Amino acid sequence: MRHTVRSYRGMVTAPHHLAAQAGLGVLQDGGTAVEASVAVAATLAVVYPHMTGIGGDGFWLVAEPDGRVHAVHGCGCAAAGADLALYAGHAGVPTRGPLAANTVAGTISAWAAALDQGGGSLPLDRLLRDAIHHAENGVAVTRGGAAIAAAKGAELRGQPGAYAAIFEPAGRPLREGERLYQPTLATTLRMLAGDGAEGFYRGALGALLAEDLATLGSPVSAADLAAHEATRPVPLHTRITDADLYNSAPPTQGFASLLILALFDRLKVARGEAFDHVHGLVEATKQAFLLRDRHIGDPAFHDFDVQGLLDGSAALDRLAAQIDPATALPWPRPAALGDTCWFGAADADGRVVSAIQSTYFEFGSGLVLPQTGVTWQNRGSSFLLAADGWNALSPGRKPFHTLNPALARFDDGRVMAYGTMGGEGQPQTQAALFSRYAHFGMGLQDAISAPRWLLGRTWGEASTTLKIEDGFAPELYTALAVAGHDVERIGPPSATMGHAGAIVRSGDGLLEGATDPRSDGQVAAW
Repeated sequence: MRHTVRSYRGMVTAPHHLAAQAGLGVLQDGGTAVEASVAVAATLAVVYPHMTGIGGDGFWLVAEPDGRVHAVHGCGCAAAGADLALYAGHAGVPTRGPLAANTVAGTISAWAAALDQGGGSLPLDRLLRDAIHHAENGVAVTRGGAAIAAAKGAELRGQPGAYAAIFEPAGRPLREGERLYQPTLATTLRMLAGDGAEGFYRGALGALLAEDLATLGSPVSAADLAAHEATRPVPLHTRITDADLYNSAPPTQGFASLLILALFDRLKVARGEAFDHVHGLVEATKQAFLLRDRHIGDPAFHDFDVQGLLDGSAALDRLAAQIDPATALPWPRPAALGDTCWFGAADADGRVVSAIQSTYFEFGSGLVLPQTGVTWQNRGSSFLLAADGWNALSPGRKPFHTLNPALARFDDGRVMAYGTMGGEGQPQTQAALFSRYAHFGMGLQDAISAPRWLLGRTWGEASTTLKIEDGFAPELYTALAVAGHDVERIGPPSATMGHAGAIVRSGDGLLEGATDPRSDGQVAAW
């Protein structure tokens, strides 16, 4: 049984143990939490390629020792050639293949922007050292990675590019414990270490990326890469009892994550793990998702005052009053998709990082670029083929993102970084673990390990039922069904519920960390 990990000098939590150890090594070499997080991010791109990679997007929140919280968005736009004419004859943007690879990858730009303000001094080749080693010398395939490779192989191995050569070298998906080699990706990471992010977008590496993308049929061009820059939007924030909560601004669903907790705070639920707790969070989720699905996307294409709603106590009170304490709101809403990797780090100076990156679907678009070994995301497959409206495809537009890292500053001096993978499940799991820890006094590891629920889809199944793990009191399942929830019991704790993690730094410098037993993760502490 896992227990909350505690230390004082530094801490990293990640959904793969080798990534957590890579980050800890950076801290031990004098690096900051930001530098450690870059090492984690790079290593995850190698050891967890089914969930993330440098061909995807990334979002960061950083809590500084002086109390500031700032954000970095490495979010790529739709290519200049990704217009409606390109998809003539298609009912929607394909989820796999060249036409799914229609946005620039922003992850590397996010690393660079975070490092610019991270206060560290370690060279980039040190931060990428472990990732390069694992790519070149091989890494053992995890059980989860093997299962996904087997399940998705049929739709991936036929895609143009190097997927089959890298991930199915023996003509079949790699099995658990077999060794995955990515020497071409190792060479790419060495180029990054030498040239920095500039090379990915406007240098020799960028030229190779653009050449492969064009050869394989993607609309993303060298000009699209050269035009990309990370952004630094002000984080969204809201006030609840005894804490200030932070999350990422649009085009992410960070608004929904904050709104769920703001509404739940107003319900004044007295007991955790009982009907009022689960029902209250599920119903708050529905209110948040209804607003999210009408308004949240590229902020250049909507004028909804997201922060104004989160600041408005009267408006929040009205929304909370729409939650029936005994009856479920009918829920036929479609679900958002997506798979990600959340990770966190804290250093001895008091800096805390909450970050998340993704290629969207497992192995993204399925395009693995032969000259670089980079798996390109399919985030732009979420665009709608419409002339205008919510998340409509348009060159230069940013797609709606499920990715959203979370931070909290408590009035007693604690800082909490937390998050999870899991598309539609991200705001819900954030709400579950935060409420357990902050409202009901559950230990950090227990808050993550305890059974969870999910309204809608995370990854693996497309349905809008209220999926719920075993482990709650038997009467809870009955009470939820009687209240009108479409309860679907899924058995023991499952990766369906995502891979969560958290770090809390207390005012006296004590660090506490937790990782999800549903993942291959670890808390690495010093």
